[in-house]
Amino acid sequence: MAVTHVVLSVLLAAIFAVLGVAKILRQQALVSRTERLGFSVRGIQGIGALELAGAAGLVAGFFWRPLGIAAAAGLVALLIGAAVFHVRAGDGIKDVAPPVWLALVSAAAAVTAIVSA
Repeated sequence: MAVTHVVLSVLLAAIFAVLGVAKILRQQALVSRTERLGFSVRGIQGIGALELAGAAGLVAGFFWRPLGIAAAAGLVALLIGAAVFHVRAGDGIKDVAPPVWLALVSAAAAVTAIVSA
């Protein structure tokens, strides 16, 4: 397993575990930012559950590579959706850049998992 893949997967798993738990527990800062994009509190918690599942899938991917690849690909799709919602809301680059950057890192994690097989 390539060092790059391990580093990217651990980094992403940590980020999405924290974000997912915060959304599931309805941390006010995240809820207010996401509500203005048109999501209900239940929808925000659903997004948090997907983020947490992605984090768990990345970690499980160390033991079964296809699951890690699927988790990274799922995070890419989730993050593209996040970027689209930010653009539609008229947000600037400071709000659009993080999901785009994380989508690129997630894609890199998937690719490094495939090529290091």
